[in-house]
Amino acid sequence: MDWLAHQGRLLLCAVQFLTRIPTPALRRFETDWITRATCYFPLVGQAVGAISAGVFLLGFQVWGSGVAAVLAISAGLLVTGAFHEDGLADTADGLGGGQTAPRRLEIMKDSRIGTYGVCALVVALGLKIGVLATLSAQTGALALLAAHGAGRAAAVVVMRATSYASAGEAGKWKPTPMGVRTCEVMVALVIAAWPLALLSTPSVAAGLVLGGVAAAILTRTAVRLIGGHTGDVLGAVEQVFEVGFLLGLAALA
Repeated sequence: MDWLAHQGRLLLCAVQFLTRIPTPALRRFETDWITRATCYFPLVGQAVGAISAGVFLLGFQVWGSGVAAVLAISAGLLVTGAFHEDGLADTADGLGGGQTAPRRLEIMKDSRIGTYGVCALVVALGLKIGVLATLSAQTGALALLAAHGAGRAAAVVVMRATSYASAGEAGKWKPTPMGVRTCEVMVALVIAAWPLALLSTPSVAAGLVLGGVAAAILTRTAVRLIGGHTGDVLGAVEQVFEVGFLLGLAALA
């Protein structure tokens, strides 16, 4: 019972960290709970995806695919408070605008958005809307559910596979000395996997490959330019994986 209660607290912690969904307040909080809650990040992502999918299905019936796609993406932004999109914009500004690792990290911590950040958001949101507008109601809804969960799982993998940028400051993500455990990554991947079974195998394979390549390129760039990941980089990883996954899925859907 104590173990189950603690897992419930970790899930609640993940919801509070990743979304704006109203939740009961935690009676106590320990600094490593967000790290320990990473195994539930894909589950929270799937909840966001389910909300977006519901909006997409409703909008599809009333206005058609184009408007439904815009409404679905907007719903996701509202539920998360544009949490990952903010990380994408900051990462694009920092990696694109700085000449040294400390300067890049300084730019990423700046709340103002620059040209690189605006362009990254326009491209990412435009591609997601454009792709969803090409899909049927059922496929689009399932794609949203799967993409949101898999994108969060990709970020968890990057947490485990790379180091925290040594010059980074506390922000969206502050790692603990132990870091993310392998077992937590495995649980995250298992949770992220189940919606994929609801889509066609070739489409899922194409989506995972393209999403994985996009996330790997961004991760490798961050390691080269700033020495590892930060909270902003993790948000960007989630976003580029989502975009890549949807593009690959739609190519063979």
